[in-house]
Amino acid sequence: MNLKKFLNEEQDPKAVEKLLERINDLITSQEFVEYIAVQKKPAINFSPDCIALTNRRIIFCRPKNFGLSMDFQDYNWVDVADCHIKEGILGATFTMKTVSNYINIMDYLPKAQARKLYQFAQEIEEKMRGVRREKDLEVRRASAGGVTVNNATPIIAQPVHTPQSATQLIEAEDPFAVLQKLKGLMDSGIISVEEFESKKNEILSRV
Repeated sequence: MNLKKFLNEEQDPKAVEKLLERINDLITSQEFVEYIAVQKKPAINFSPDCIALTNRRIIFCRPKNFGLSMDFQDYNWVDVADCHIKEGILGATFTMKTVSNYINIMDYLPKAQARKLYQFAQEIEEKMRGVRREKDLEVRRASAGGVTVNNATPIIAQPVHTPQSATQLIEAEDPFAVLQKLKGLMDSGIISVEEFESKKNEILSRV
């Protein structure tokens, strides 16, 4: 992994290198690290806390036992409701809140790095709000018509003779709007490229 791309805002190279060594064992296939911010306290700190952003989640990394081990707290982007920063004299504080109102905070981040965290988080949050809206819509449709959502147990809310199939729902929508939504899910890592291509071919065959 190219170390230099993570040092553009004067991050501590040793802290970034150590984090990448540990985090490479955590990330999944088709997941990659987008940005790393490193805490910089006024006092000397040989094992600073870090925040790593990937295309799929946000990871709070806190070294333990003088840097010999590390505590990871990770949150999928689809579960993140809000991120914001507050700048002070000695740096900035980054705060993340999940959709279930759990809050995680990291202070003493260099302001330039905190701003980058915020900028990236805002872009992802916007996509994830769309994903959550789509999931909510799917659940509502399922409740109304007995459609199976994500291979889960069908929710039967009407007599058996009137359910709508998932295919019928897709056919009822504008195929190009459906393609756009599927591409958004692929870009967010919710579905794979192969799944996107399969659905795309299926939809285009009916146009």
